[in-house]
Amino acid sequence: MGKRDNRVAYLNPIAAARARGPAPSSGPSIQDYLSRPRPTWEEVKQQLEKKKKGSRALAEFEEKMNEKWKKELEKNREKLLGGGDSKKEKEKEKEKKEKKRKDKKKSSRHSSSSSSSSSSDSSSSSSESDDEDEKKSVKKKRKRKRSSARKASDDSLSESESDGEESSKKKKKKLREDVEKEKEEKGSRKRKKAERAHKGSSSESSGDTEPDEDMESKKKKRSSEEKEKITDKSKKKRKKKHKKHGRKKKKASGSGSELE
Repeated sequence: MGKRDNRVAYLNPIAAARARGPAPSSGPSIQDYLSRPRPTWEEVKQQLEKKKKGSRALAEFEEKMNEKWKKELEKNREKLLGGGDSKKEKEKEKEKKEKKRKDKKKSSRHSSSSSSSSSSDSSSSSSESDDEDEKKSVKKKRKRKRSSARKASDDSLSESESDGEESSKKKKKKLREDVEKEKEEKGSRKRKKAERAHKGSSSESSGDTEPDEDMESKKKKRSSEEKEKITDKSKKKRKKKHKKHGRKKKKASGSGSELE
């Protein structure tokens, strides 16, 4: 049995690529990118100017919107801050509307009563005077109501302020009294503690002094007893000496009498 032939034909890859030729391009090459059509400097300037114009229009629009918003905000602030002013404005508007209505009525009356001018003039003058009187009376009533409401509000505010001040004063007084009471309690406690400590120390000192006094009294007694003993001994010695001297004198006297 002979060996099997496992040899494979070897091909140089570089030679094979050269034999195949140039590969087909799958897209734009670098050369195509470099040789692309480019805009001139004038075209670039035109584009930039167009962009700036668009931004200017936007800025103008934003400024207009901001102005509108500012006006609305100012109106709302005036309404919120000046509640009384808003009421006055409403009343003025109502009065203007009423005047317009009355003027319309007067014009209609004048047009209808063009034939009877004298009678219409007298009636219009009387109606005008009546309207003016009504307006004055209405204004007076409104003023009275406002003044009464303001007085009531001022009175209520003053009462609430006085009540608040009184309550604050009472609270302050209570706090001061509580603080003073606490201080007094603390001081009394400290005094009691000091008195107790003083009593304990005095009792201890008295207890210490009592045995000292006993010792001193005992020492004094002992010293007095020792002194008495010493005095007794000295007295005894003196008596003995006196006795000896007396005996000697007697002997001497007896011997002298015998010699004679």
